[in-house]
Amino acid sequence: MKAVRFDEYGGPEVLYLADVEPPATGPGEIRIAVHAAGVNPADGNIRAGYYKDFLPLSFPSGTGVDAAGIVDEVGTGVAGVAVGDRVFGNGRSTWAEQAVLTSWAKMPDGLSFDQAAGYPLPAETALRILRLAQVRPGETLLVNGASGGVGSAVLQIARHRGITVVGIASEPNHEYVRRLGAIPAAYGDGLVDRVRQAAPGAIDAALDVAGSGVLRELIELTGDASRVVSIADFGAEALGAKLSARNEDFPAALNEVADLIRQRKFTTRVARSFPLAAAREAQESSALGHVAGRIVVTVQES
Repeated sequence: MKAVRFDEYGGPEVLYLADVEPPATGPGEIRIAVHAAGVNPADGNIRAGYYKDFLPLSFPSGTGVDAAGIVDEVGTGVAGVAVGDRVFGNGRSTWAEQAVLTSWAKMPDGLSFDQAAGYPLPAETALRILRLAQVRPGETLLVNGASGGVGSAVLQIARHRGITVVGIASEPNHEYVRRLGAIPAAYGDGLVDRVRQAAPGAIDAALDVAGSGVLRELIELTGDASRVVSIADFGAEALGAKLSARNEDFPAALNEVADLIRQRKFTTRVARSFPLAAAREAQESSALGHVAGRIVVTVQES
């Protein structure tokens, strides 16, 4: 099968397409014929070696953790899913024609593989950091990086929970932020004043999903560092804020997301799609940021 690999840490140029043996399932796992895979900023950070101190790799390594496809092998101890089922989920080395998933949910009817591949990690992350920030109905939440995959998920889930959201995004993406039910604010100098002008009242909590160096401003706006959560700034805890980098209950999160999709309370926009052979370009596009929605890699035609 074809799969994206890399033999050393480095820039996107270290990625290449290789012929490899299909992966085998272990207990509690399934394998899918991948139709589409999600592109996450973490994929590029892992490839670059930013996480090697706590997430070391063995080379050659695959890349990608999110995918959607059709089950073609079921590991021992797995119930509730069968060969031929359409699923989306999280696993390892998903930028490939076949991949093993360790967490999954059945795809809701009407969902394309490209859309489904964009959900897993961003949606789980959104649910997790909303919980960590203890955001309650009636409160106002500030989101730094509102138009990307995680930000888009946060905006929609918060809106359906009765939370007012102010979303920081690049100006070309402000209309997209408005369509998701949030009040847009621009990046850059003077952020604190702009947010205070945009927000209808006090900012109760803040989420940093962009890692753009504004944690001090978010803490100033909330007045409570313990209600500021970052997934991208490793200096968060030194400032009294929370850093969230660990998945807690992925299967439960995926099933919650699937239910929201079926209720038409949650959707994802595929902003860009790349073929498997264009893995370098996909990660380059992800690293640039300022995307309104999700980037995916299409592996097979749906």
